[in-house]
Parts: sequence; C-alpha cells; structure tokens
Amino acid sequence: MVSADLVKVLHESQRLGFLGDRAIDEVVAHARSFVEAIPADTLTVVDLGAGGGIPGLVVAHDRPDLHITLVDRRAKRTDFLSRMVRRLGWSDRVVVIEADVESLIETAPAAFDVAIARGFGPPKMTIEYASKLVRPTGRVVISEPPEGDRWDTLQVAELGLCRIDDRTGQVSIFEFLDR
Repeated sequence: MVSADLVKVLHESQRLGFLGDRAIDEVVAHARSFVEAIPADTLTVVDLGAGGGIPGLVVAHDRPDLHITLVDRRAKRTDFLSRMVRRLGWSDRVVVIEADVESLIETAPAAFDVAIARGFGPPKMTIEYASKLVRPTGRVVISEPPEGDRWDTLQVAELGLCRIDDRTGQVSIFEFLDR
C-alpha cells in the first residue's frame, strides 16, 4: 500500500505535467518493478532524469533503508522534487540534484550501487551514463516499453555489462560481466 501523502505528491506531479496521464496506481505498479529489481544489500540508488519522481519516490517509499539521489537537469522539476521530499519527511535519505547527468558522472563516477531510469533518453545513452555511475558490483535498471527489445547485445557488452532476466518484463536489469 502506498501512503496517502505519496499519492497526493504523485497527483500534484501529474497535474504539473511531470508525469503522463496514466492512473497513479498503474504508475506506482510500474515503479514497483524497479523496487523488485534492487538487491536487498543495496545502500545507494541514483534515479536519472527523476522528473516527476517516478520511480525514485516509490523506491524511497518502499525501501526506507536506501539513500536515493534524484537527478534532473530542469530546475522546475528539481524544485518540485525538493519540496516534495521535505513534505514527505525524507530529507535525511533522499537528495535532489539539479544537474546534467554528464556533470554528475564527472563528480561522482561509480558512486552508486544501483542506477535506475525511466524515460531518461535513448537506450544507448541511458545505459552508458548509468553504467558510469554504478560501482563494478552494481546494477542498472531501466524501464522498458510495452513491446519489443531495444537492447543491442554488442553495445551492452562493450560497456562491460550483461542483461540478466527480470521477472516483470517492465524493466531490464544489467550487471557488469566481471562481477
């Protein structure tokens, strides 16, 4: 069950145009596929292109043991997310950063256990950036479209990653080959 406070935050995000028009319960269900893909021993997560807070806020709700960094380059969205994190009382474990992911890679390479992304950008760019932010023992979890496979096995392998099976089909999970 998702808290009423989080549901209000997600409705506000949707009203502002930061989320699509899918029903909030469907948005939360999809975000929970990210939660399921995060190993139990994870400590830090970065959400690339956090936008309206999905999946990062749902991950923070369901996994209060994690320290989560929400990254977006648009000030309007990061201002909103910062206010919502304070409203939810999560400021001690959720950080919002207004930055281009490329600059985050420069300042915090391999700093996270898991990188997550939903609608960040083209697949090749998303996985490349995410892989630079996670530790060699880390994991990358990326949202999938309803149909089709968009991952070039050779491009994934060139980054030193392999795709592992997921249970939902809603996300793809990648780990480093030499893990």
